[in-house]
Amino acid sequence: MMARSLVLVFLAYIALTEARNLKGEKGDKQSKAPKGGYKASKKSRYPVTVGSRPYFIVDSMADSELKAKLSDCAESKSIDEKSDWSIGHRGACMQYPEHTLDSYKAALIQGAGIVECDVTFTKDKQLICRHAQCDLHTTTDVVARPEFNAKCTTPYVPGGDPVCCASDFTLEDIKTLCAKMDSKDSSATDATGYLGGVADYRTTMYSYECPKVPTHIESIELIKDWGAKFTPELKTPQVDMPYEGTYTQEDYAQQMIDEYIEAGVDQSDVWPQSFLWDDVVYWNSKTDFKQSVALVGSYEDYDISAEDFVSKVADIKTAGVSYMAPPMWMLLALDEMGEMTMSNYASLIKEHGFDIITWTLERSGPLTTGGGWYYQSITEAIDRDGNQFELLQALHEKVGIVGIFSDWPATTTFYANCMGL
Repeated sequence: MMARSLVLVFLAYIALTEARNLKGEKGDKQSKAPKGGYKASKKSRYPVTVGSRPYFIVDSMADSELKAKLSDCAESKSIDEKSDWSIGHRGACMQYPEHTLDSYKAALIQGAGIVECDVTFTKDKQLICRHAQCDLHTTTDVVARPEFNAKCTTPYVPGGDPVCCASDFTLEDIKTLCAKMDSKDSSATDATGYLGGVADYRTTMYSYECPKVPTHIESIELIKDWGAKFTPELKTPQVDMPYEGTYTQEDYAQQMIDEYIEAGVDQSDVWPQSFLWDDVVYWNSKTDFKQSVALVGSYEDYDISAEDFVSKVADIKTAGVSYMAPPMWMLLALDEMGEMTMSNYASLIKEHGFDIITWTLERSGPLTTGGGWYYQSITEAIDRDGNQFELLQALHEKVGIVGIFSDWPATTTFYANCMGL
């Protein structure tokens, strides 16, 4: 009994630890949720725990001042504070099926202060959390359900390339599906085999109990329950808009915001994102949700001129957009000593007054072969998992990012706790 009491006391203590705030613009009085509405809390439902991976990464590092600092932190500090600097990318999808409530919970337990739901719409215009409108064939078991496979835009046949979209199905249909790791085996000879192909550094462990595809509203309710914050991404439609002749892009963008208003969420706890900059201009101009994030998908802009950059960002700057979010590699370069430093593109963003969020740590698997797409500007400096923290240090100290998406938020939470972010 005494042991149990001590555990309960410990849990109560951890639940009182403070979260960190992502640097952000606060709205005026009229843009606040109604009295009694939701505001993110310093409390978390479960104690924050980062597990063993961050310590493995520290051990993987080459000897350096940073390794010594993080080793000292690992030995002397309790890593128990959630941080808005640590953002759950599709939850904690390195090990959990992306955009499931289980994945979001894992991110929250790992100390993510902000969690992402990628938002798309169903045939009956209900908002759900999926990374793309047309990814059900790789993120659910839809092709193994003959009655549903037949409804896909392009049904699965052996050797084919199926395309199954949220807009092919009603919400009721989608709620019968089982979510899974995003993967496919195009060489398979049947639908069950097609569902395989999971990357060897991921796992199917958390897929066996048929996790469901959540609605956007369900994601809001879960994240609210844990006292955390929100960064929904409005996914670019893969069907013609206006959908069915009447549902416009602005209707879609407004519907996403309306679900936060209906849930009583304060606008200062929400960072709506989109690769379509007309969406972020709309939110900043037509709603009280003004912390919109302009996601950068024009990767050729890494070498953009100062003059062209001014032209490129003119509309979002006029609308008062405060955040830009390029991938990690666009923010970094290597100096003459082979050390990571701020890229010219990152310098332009900062010179024009934008805060920077970036994506995505722990997306590429083991870094022993250079890290792949997310590390392409610094490949020559990447040869071990320990480089993750060197990358974070460069993004934190040289670029000055205010937040980073991670497929395994424990890693970014550990760094944030050690650095006081």
